[in-house]
Amino acid sequence: MVETKYQNWLNHKDMPKQLRNELSQMSDKQKEDAFYQYVEFGTAGMRGHLGAGTNRLNIFTLRRVNKGYAKYIISFGLAAMEKGIAISYDNRYMSKEFAMDTARLLAKYNIKSYVFSELRPTPELSFAVRHFGCFGGVMITASHNPKEDNGYKLYDETGCQLVPELIANIVNFVKEVDNELDIKVDPTIEQEKLINIIGNDFDEVYLAKIMDIQLNTNLDKSRLKIVFTPQHGTAYEPIKQLFKNIGYNVVYVKEQCIMDPSFSNTLSPNPEEPNAYVLALEYARNNNADMVLTTDPDGDRLGVGVLHNNEYVLLNGNQSAEILLEYIFSQLTIHGNMPKNPIMVNTIVTSSLGAKIAKYYGVDNEQTLTGFKYIGNKIANYEKNGERTFVFGYEESYGCLISDFVRDKDALQACIMLAEATNFYKQQNKTLVDVLRQIYQRHGYYLDKQDSVTFKGVEGNKKMHAMLEKLRMNIPTEIGDAKVLRYEDYSELMAIENDKKNPLTGFEKADVLKYILDDGSWIAIRPSGTEPKCKFYYNVEASTKAAADTKLETYYEFVSKLIK
Repeated sequence: MVETKYQNWLNHKDMPKQLRNELSQMSDKQKEDAFYQYVEFGTAGMRGHLGAGTNRLNIFTLRRVNKGYAKYIISFGLAAMEKGIAISYDNRYMSKEFAMDTARLLAKYNIKSYVFSELRPTPELSFAVRHFGCFGGVMITASHNPKEDNGYKLYDETGCQLVPELIANIVNFVKEVDNELDIKVDPTIEQEKLINIIGNDFDEVYLAKIMDIQLNTNLDKSRLKIVFTPQHGTAYEPIKQLFKNIGYNVVYVKEQCIMDPSFSNTLSPNPEEPNAYVLALEYARNNNADMVLTTDPDGDRLGVGVLHNNEYVLLNGNQSAEILLEYIFSQLTIHGNMPKNPIMVNTIVTSSLGAKIAKYYGVDNEQTLTGFKYIGNKIANYEKNGERTFVFGYEESYGCLISDFVRDKDALQACIMLAEATNFYKQQNKTLVDVLRQIYQRHGYYLDKQDSVTFKGVEGNKKMHAMLEKLRMNIPTEIGDAKVLRYEDYSELMAIENDKKNPLTGFEKADVLKYILDDGSWIAIRPSGTEPKCKFYYNVEASTKAAADTKLETYYEFVSKLIK
């Protein structure tokens, strides 16, 4: 089967020269990896290496998915086709080509589209779906993945990424597409008119919404100095306009403000990795900046470093969100603006500290599976039934949402609110590190760590699933000095506590294991939905940092032995 597919691709008359050259140089092992499956949808859509083959992102695999997606839209009737699809894209190789090819294929099937004239952040795409009343949306991006990758995310009419149930329906249509190599994209002149270009004027509508999230607009902004980098991606122009409108003193990392698909001037475009901050921190030291802000290439995740005792401290995604929770909830409470029945939404791999902060301010916490689409889906449900009022949503992976006019994580919102919080506390002679320490004093010390193991190719995928099966067959009763109070397996939606099995309700099935310990700590294990790796999450609760460090080392060693 692999060899047949390979030969069909190699000898296809319309195969682009670059892909044909790549095909002609493939070894048997490379053929196997390139053709043993089609690129799969994960927790954040379809993402993978650019290149030749069915297991790669290229114009042919994209058309296969788009044809299936077109058939899915048509199944909802003429109204869905006329509402159309909003389409945006990031700075990566082939992103604009993929976006325009998507619009033209949809037009061929008489489906309207709204396509951004230039690259735009993912959250602006989510907003565009809502603003234009679209049936859905497409974002061409691989987020913070390496330069070799690209991806494809689908959104529903609420501006939320599609949940697995809807993705499964689309996949059924995609599976009916016989030959990805022979799909034609040739709309008529009349059909081309269904493609509407979104210009720069729309940015002002989106940015005005972000301006409205500010809580203390009268703060003196002259004392705060910010260094910002978009990591060669989409956030530069909108953030520059926002900071200008608000009046902040911002220094831009000019080398990383160039829209560059090779990410030439950054060691990593991922705010989760310290290498992403190297050049920005150099700028910060040279300019005595109070903080460093970095978005990922598609502008939905935010990383932050803050000056504290003459050193720059990088905050992880849990910590920056916890500071935002403290600032936003305290200000809403002080000014009497906390809404009725407030709800905060985060995920099962998010630190337990956020829930404690929320409870302190009278805000309930609801958890979802990993993936912001689940948070967006909760927001949509509460909007319909009116039972709760959304006040904050976040993941540990550096993504949060403050105001729900967007239904995906929004780094631009986070930038503005973190800058405001830093400015607010600076005028009290506090840094964000000071604020975090005050949170620990009130609620206990929390230490978070994430680790991962990469499993590449066919054999790697088999090895990862064998490891997970081994873990399911050998449930520990103790980890270090702590007892396993509760074991959760989301693939079975089952929990074991006190030797009794109980159902896990309110979740869809997912390949996640979680061990909750009697000291308040927990460990979770899940395969990544976007990369060939398995992730390990540690959330340690202790009375002091030293005690937390000791616990973390113990738990880390135990899990390392467990997965060998």
